[in-house]
Amino acid sequence: MSMSQQAQPAVDRPPASGRKQADGRTTRRSLPLRLLARPEVGVFLGAVAVLVFFLITAPPVRDGSSMANILYQSSTIGIMALPVALLMIGGEFDLSAGVAVISSALTASMLSYQLTLNVWTGVIVALVVSLAIGGINGWMVVRTGLPSFLVTLGTFLILQGANLAVTKLVTGNVATDDISDMDGFDQAKKVFASSFDVGGVEVKITVIWWLVFAALATWVLLRTRYGNWIFAVGGNKESARAVGVPVHFTKISLFMLVGFGAWFIGMHNLFSFNTVQSGEGVGQELIYIAAAVIGGCLLTGGYGSAIGPVFGAFMFGMVQQGIVYAGWNPDWFKAFLGVMLLGAVLINLWVGRAATRR
Repeated sequence: MSMSQQAQPAVDRPPASGRKQADGRTTRRSLPLRLLARPEVGVFLGAVAVLVFFLITAPPVRDGSSMANILYQSSTIGIMALPVALLMIGGEFDLSAGVAVISSALTASMLSYQLTLNVWTGVIVALVVSLAIGGINGWMVVRTGLPSFLVTLGTFLILQGANLAVTKLVTGNVATDDISDMDGFDQAKKVFASSFDVGGVEVKITVIWWLVFAALATWVLLRTRYGNWIFAVGGNKESARAVGVPVHFTKISLFMLVGFGAWFIGMHNLFSFNTVQSGEGVGQELIYIAAAVIGGCLLTGGYGSAIGPVFGAFMFGMVQQGIVYAGWNPDWFKAFLGVMLLGAVLINLWVGRAATRR
């Protein structure tokens, strides 16, 4: 054998079986693993389990009118949970969302009644006020660098006190006056608080608005540049800024989106009951945040969906009404919510770790 032949390196040959060895970096994950990586899958399974549980333990739930009532309760939570979830995906919180709903309703009611204006004037002014509250929250967060938890906690206290003090000052009472006989009331009620018949069952218009807003939010997150910005600023705002994402604009607009949700639910409350109790709304912000967390949104930001909070809100409405239909003590409602919240956090933690390992 010549030296040149001896110097030639050995050539690796494939195994005798003829199969190529798989590269772990390019191995396609199975369908179950890909589904588990989705933030809304866990809450969907949980919502189905809660629904089946109450269908068995509370027979009245099987009635169409009962289910319509459950969907209504879910929609009033879900409409607000959607912008709160988008804000959380963007890496921020808003603890003033609950009392901001009441601030919006109070503004529309007192302005229209005290100045004898068409109620649509109050509705429009209330929208401007709600967007301004959200914009101020966002501006304070991005300009000062303070955690949104502290900024919006301050806003929560300011609005809570102002709601009570201004209402007493203007009306002499803790509630606003009845506006049901004012110009424009019937038209506004059709938009924000009407009902329609489906197979003999009365369904609230908020259920339709809830689904429309959820579809729109899903499209924005998954199909638009703005949706990419939301995920980017929630994941790492410095990296997002380095690649040209307008971080300040994105965060401020998300806070204003929460303001829009507060305005819409505030108008629903006003035109449903014709009057507003100024002390309400406290604690609702935790319900909205919990619905988003149960829906798969991480507290650290950068992860979540718009569909998950829809199922999270449905679980809240299902438990809230299911306990009543089952004839149990309604005081257990908050206990159920706590269990669901802890369970959702643990499931999200497990899914996140499993996705990271894969």
